[in-house]
Formats: sequence, C-alpha cells, structure tokens
Amino acid sequence: MARRLFHIISAAAWVEANEDGRYAPESLTAEGFIHLSEKDQILRPANLLYRGRTDLSLLVLDTDRLRSPVRYERGSHGEAEWFPHLYGELNLDAVVDVVAFAPRADGTFDLPAALEA
Repeated sequence: MARRLFHIISAAAWVEANEDGRYAPESLTAEGFIHLSEKDQILRPANLLYRGRTDLSLLVLDTDRLRSPVRYERGSHGEAEWFPHLYGELNLDAVVDVVAFAPRADGTFDLPAALEA
C-alpha cells in the first residue's frame, strides 16, 4: 500500500500548477527540492512558516506515483527530525487529494479533520 506525504501550498500556486500542468515551486530552484511532510510533521512547518495564512491547502501525495526521488533529510529550521524532500518537479497525477488548511482564530493550525481518520 502506498504511503501518503503532504505538501502545504497556496491556493494561487495550486491554480497555477493546474494551468501549467506541472508544479515546480521556488524552493526547487533555490534549494533543489520541494518540502514535504509526513502526516505527524505537518503542523511544525505550518505553525512556524505559515501562521495566520488563510489561503492554504494540503496536497496529499501518493508515494507510488511520484516520479522524482524522495530523500529524508534534517529540517532546515534547526529541527532534529528528518523530513521528506522531493528532488524534482511534483507530477500532478501523484496528488490524490487537496484538503483545505485554514488556521484557527489565533493563526495557528490544527490537523484538518479530513486527515484525522
């Protein structure tokens, strides 16, 4: 059974990816990879980097469908844990769901109910 990985994305970036038929965010050029998370890691980057953002969704990725390699590496913000990084463009057919990702009133995030199951 395929594993699921997750990527935080803005609504505008997701619209653009669908129009272009490809997703290659700025981090791919700047850092050489796309930041991903395991389900239990989603909230750390969300609350650190996206606090208060109301335009976000989570892409749910099927690892069996990814065409670019995934490597686990230490987080870039001083975390001791290892995060998955996608080394190449994200092929859109690997996205099996798009989940709304809105913050609470204080700007912090909880895991969406759709992912709790």
